[in-house]
Amino acid sequence: MIKKMLSFFLISGILMSFTSGDNSDKLEKKVQRIHAKCLTVDTHCDTPMQMIKPGFNIRDEHKAPQSRVDLPRMKSGGLDAMFFAAFTGQKPRTEENYSKAYFIANQMIDSVHLMVDKNQDIATLALNTDDLARIEKAGKRAVYIGMENGFPLAKDLTRVEEYYKKGVRYITLCHSYHNDICDSSSDSKPAEHNGVSEFGKQVIAEMNRLGMMVDVSHASDKSFFDVLEFSKAPVIASHSSVRAVAKHNRNMTDEMIKKLAEKGGVIQICLLDDYIKEPDTTSVKFRRMKQVMKKYREGAGKMTDVEREALSKEWYEVDTMNPELLPTIKDMVDHIDHVKNLVGIDYVGVGSDFDGGGGLRDCADVSQFPNITRELLLRGYSEKEIRKIWGGNLQRVFNAVEKYAKKNRTFKNFEI
Repeated sequence: MIKKMLSFFLISGILMSFTSGDNSDKLEKKVQRIHAKCLTVDTHCDTPMQMIKPGFNIRDEHKAPQSRVDLPRMKSGGLDAMFFAAFTGQKPRTEENYSKAYFIANQMIDSVHLMVDKNQDIATLALNTDDLARIEKAGKRAVYIGMENGFPLAKDLTRVEEYYKKGVRYITLCHSYHNDICDSSSDSKPAEHNGVSEFGKQVIAEMNRLGMMVDVSHASDKSFFDVLEFSKAPVIASHSSVRAVAKHNRNMTDEMIKKLAEKGGVIQICLLDDYIKEPDTTSVKFRRMKQVMKKYREGAGKMTDVEREALSKEWYEVDTMNPELLPTIKDMVDHIDHVKNLVGIDYVGVGSDFDGGGGLRDCADVSQFPNITRELLLRGYSEKEIRKIWGGNLQRVFNAVEKYAKKNRTFKNFEI
């Protein structure tokens, strides 16, 4: 009890000193100084969906909510590295749909390579842990590639190495529906594999061998525990939050977070509203979003391009309703607090899901990332802890994955 009271008075003192008029400038200077010293990493954005659209130039500065990530705002927000995810939605597992997903995934990966090629003065492709410090020192943005949903692998194990050679450094095993690798947390149908499939086990082993991080975001609880059993290296949740703070099947339970930490992994807190704070189920926005999601689920794999575009516009219209009711950074840092108190500071980071649904009232895009650093300081987090949250923990996991792979990798040298 005494310790709790002392902690309360210490934090209260910090808050009073930071929020007084005379010290507000000192706080802002401290925020900028610490934020600049961090090697900042965001492990998930869906911006490649924008990048394959005609007319979108990531070198231009855009505005939220239409766009949340571009190179100018990465710089102004002090973001050193971003994992650009090649996302493919789930469709019925036919040869035609496998081919389409494979084409789209490659198109998005190619768009990231093209972006780097066209912007060599301000951005560089990153392939391993050590690249980040080197690229940051050169004053450029580090561009990593991830893949959201293992659907484009089809049932071809060789594609894991193929994507690794194209620069992909993590694969989110599934998305909103069960696939050939594992069961999803969001599929309304009964579990198909009761966790990870036999093919999924092979995919995980191949990712371990290559040095590709295994991403458990979107996986069902049983799939999650299977992954931790089968993976020989630590795993990541590239964009997930805490179920004890916001009850959502996409978030992780305390038991899951403890097991993730035991394995040496990291949970990257997602900035998507429903994952951060439970929604008001009586609101017009909530009811309309349920209608849109019902249309999406019923039409998955059946819609024409015109129908899909119309649904996309409707989703955007609903998603941007009532921005004043969005959760805040305070709500988001509650998730970081929970992880720190549960397992320690070494197992939490940031994975925004920008351009894929992520966005808070006071953190609408990457330019506003210093606001997170400010809230962490106000809550008494040390500079060392903040550096771990902003990238140190992710780098530790990435490095462990690479070290395991060095002992097991057998393919010949290659160039990307």
